[in-house]
Amino acid sequence: MNPHFRQRQFPAASPLANALVVIVGTLIIGASVVLGVVAFLAFGSIIAVLAAVIGIRVWWLNRRLRRQFARDHAGQDRSATETSVIEGEYRVVSRDRQELDPDQTVVKTNKNS
Repeated sequence: MNPHFRQRQFPAASPLANALVVIVGTLIIGASVVLGVVAFLAFGSIIAVLAAVIGIRVWWLNRRLRRQFARDHAGQDRSATETSVIEGEYRVVSRDRQELDPDQTVVKTNKNS
C-alpha cells in the first residue's frame, strides 16, 4: 500500500507550497464563517419580520374582537334596562287521560272472578 494513503497527507514539495496551502485554507475557512454569519443574519431577519407581521395581525384581531364584544354587550345592557312584554300562548300536554278529564272513571275488571 502506498504510504501517502496511510498518512492521509499530501506531500509538500516546498515550504512555499505549504504556506500557500495554509493561506488558502485560512481564506476558505474565513469566507465560510462570513457567509455563515450573513446567512444567519438573513434567516434571523426573515424570522423577525414574520414574527412582527404575525404579532401585528394578532393585535389587530384582538382589538377588533374587543370592540365588537363591547358593542354587543352595550346593546344587551340597553335592552335589559328597557322593559318589554313577550306575548304567547301555551297548552299543557299530559299523557294521562285521567288528568285531562277528571269526571271520567276508569274501571278495571278482573277476568278471573
